[in-house]
Formats: sequence, C-alpha cells, structure tokens
Amino acid sequence: MASSLPHVAGLDFGTTNTVAAIGVPDGPPRLLSFAGPDGALDVFRSALCFWHDDDRGGGMAVEGGPAAIREYLDCPEDSRFLQSFKSVAASHAFETASVFDRRYRFEELGRLFLERLVAQAGGSLSRLDRVVIGRPIEYAGSRPDPILARQRYDAMFAGFADEIHYVYEPLAAAFGHAESLTEPATLLVADFGGGTSDFSVVRVAGPGVEPRCTPLGHAGIGLAGDRFDYRIVDRLILPLLGKGGRYRSFDRALEIPDGYFADFADWSKLALMRNRRTLGELDRLRRSAIDPDAIARMIAVIENELGFPLYDAVGRLKRALSEGAEATFSFSGAGLDIEATVTRADFEAWIADDLARIAGTVDRALANAGLDTAAVDRVFLTGGTSLVPAVRSIFEKRFGADRIAAGGELTSIAHGLALIATQPDPSALTS
Repeated sequence: MASSLPHVAGLDFGTTNTVAAIGVPDGPPRLLSFAGPDGALDVFRSALCFWHDDDRGGGMAVEGGPAAIREYLDCPEDSRFLQSFKSVAASHAFETASVFDRRYRFEELGRLFLERLVAQAGGSLSRLDRVVIGRPIEYAGSRPDPILARQRYDAMFAGFADEIHYVYEPLAAAFGHAESLTEPATLLVADFGGGTSDFSVVRVAGPGVEPRCTPLGHAGIGLAGDRFDYRIVDRLILPLLGKGGRYRSFDRALEIPDGYFADFADWSKLALMRNRRTLGELDRLRRSAIDPDAIARMIAVIENELGFPLYDAVGRLKRALSEGAEATFSFSGAGLDIEATVTRADFEAWIADDLARIAGTVDRALANAGLDTAAVDRVFLTGGTSLVPAVRSIFEKRFGADRIAAGGELTSIAHGLALIATQPDPSALTS
C-alpha cells in the first residue's frame, strides 16, 4: 500500500442501514453522503428492489438504498423489494432468494447491493486501498454459523478493496467514542442494530497513548430491533391473518402451522414468500381453513408486496412509543385494516423476554472481561434500538444514568471503523 495518502474507509453494513466513512490522516473521518431521490443522505438503507426492464441486461433492473424504496413505491406490484437480507448471512437454511424467475445466493445479493452503494456514493468508495468492515459478535438467526457468514462476507466483498479487515461493531464504536474521553477509562459499548445486540468491554488509554483501545471482552446475541418488530406484528397483525386459527384435515380440525406466520413477521423472509410454491400452499390452506378470509388477507399482503409499508408502520409505532406513553398503530392495504392504540407498557410486556436475554448478554460480556459492574467507568449506547426506553433502562438501573453516554446512533460505528482503517496495522483488532 502506498504510504503517503492511502484511500481507506470504514463500512458499517447493517441489517437495516449501511453507513460509510472515509479515513482521513491526522483528522476525523469524513462521513459519506449517498445520492437519493430526494437529496443526499448519510444513511443507505440495506435494501434492494428488482423490476423487469427490457432495456437492461438480462431484462431485469436493480436498485439499492433510498432509490430501491422509491422504485418500489412507484410500482410495488411489479417489483420485488428485499430488506434485512444481512439477517440470513449465517443461516444454513438460506440458500437462495427467488426473484421473479432467478435465484440469488447471499453473496450475489451482497455484490449487487455494494454496486449500488458505490454508484450512489459518487466514486468515494472506488479503488480503496483498505476497508474495515463491521461484523456482529454473534450473527442473527437460529443456530448461526459464523464460519458460513465469513465465507459469504468474503465472497460479497471480494475486490472491494486491496485489504479487507473485519472488526466487531461495538469495538469500532469504542474507537469513535474514545475521541471524546480525556482520561483513561474502562468502557462498555452496547450496540443495538436491527438484527443483533453486541457488547464490548474496552480499556481506553489517555489521549496520545497507543494503543488507545484495548479490548477486554465481548458478547453478543442475535436479537434486536427486528425482533421487537416481530413482537408487534405477532400481537397486532398475525391474529388477523389466521394465526391461532384452525383448518380441516379429513374429519379433524388442526391448528395452522406457525411456520408461515414466523416467516411473515421476519423482514428478511416476508418478500421471499412471494413465490409460486408458498402461495400455492397458502391457497390450499385457505380452502381448508375454518376462517378462509384471514388466510386470504395474508395472501393479498404478500402478492401486493406490502412488506415495506407494513415495516414502515411498525417502525413509526416504535419511534412514537420511544417518545410517548402511548401511540396509535395504523395500517391499511389488501383488505387488512388495523387501527389500534398501544401503550408503552404493552410494548414492554411484549418484549420482556427479549430484554431479559439482552441483560443476560451484558452479564456475559462483563464476565468475559473478568470485571463487575463497579469496574465500568462509562457506558456508551449506540444503534437505533438503543433509543427504546426499556433498552436504555437496563443500563440506567445497573450503572446509573451518570455513567451513560449516547449519540451517533446510526453513524458511530462507521466513524470508528474508519479510524481503525487509518491505523498502521488494523489486523491487531480484527476478528
């Protein structure tokens, strides 16, 4: 690598959003903006939209990020909108995604996404000497395989830069937050994304001392914002689509299998249900269901590609409940009309088991570092789900509000990754 002005970057490839920053020698990283239909954005939605276009090679066009959302909104019935596909990176159950009459492996979806990311970054991510990419401590999904995820990441990012390094996402956030610290400290970083909640305990040295950040222990769990979304969908929407209902099989009435509903409530799988086999199975289920109209509503939501507006409605409810004691959930489409008042207490009861598992993962991170609560000088919360009051309360009760800092919920990891990319040898921090 050239020693004068290497072109390095940090990339936070997230379940919900992707953020990038360029490393600047002897200066703070430069957060990248991405061209969008309505102007430049610092955050690039981790989504793809496919549609038929006879003027494109192969007869199909694809967009990513905010442009993918715009294409989908312009013509939802004739497009395929995929989001949260990072959630299946470590899953052996995921082999390919069916898009119209083509099938895509994870790494193929990833390379298409990167192509659109680079194109909308205006050339800032072209010809990189080094990129440091964030990775979760534990991947999302049932029985995630980190070796499989690494293989898929390597295939996805091949050729993206001359050097490619992977660093735990909360460790990257610690690097960024360390810039604001003027004294040595033991820091606990809690990063809450769409698919995972990750924790790193880091010893931060005083300014000018190298290494500035020394990792002491880590722990992670494959649940976060998307799991909270799942709880909302499960409570408010799935009962209207047949969950808990029954169907006739010969002379017996059997409960409808949960598998269809679990996939429907998972943003990484909902769009993939729009395939001939699944829709055929659902139609046969509709004909034998005690309440066929409920199954018909599920089929209509899938066929009309309403995953994104449903996701958007759930996200609005979560944000409203982070700011107020109650909010109204509203969704209408394909014969499904819902308007329900939800209190923050309701929502916190729905996610109580998830919160307990998150709290237990914090305990594991401290145990792995060989420390107790009293040894932590400062806690830094980042990631969009850190804004949920019940999540923040876990840390306020344990560490006290005076030890907690937050900020840069969507950008702090990319900032820290870019700082690491400017280090003479990032390999000491890779995982």
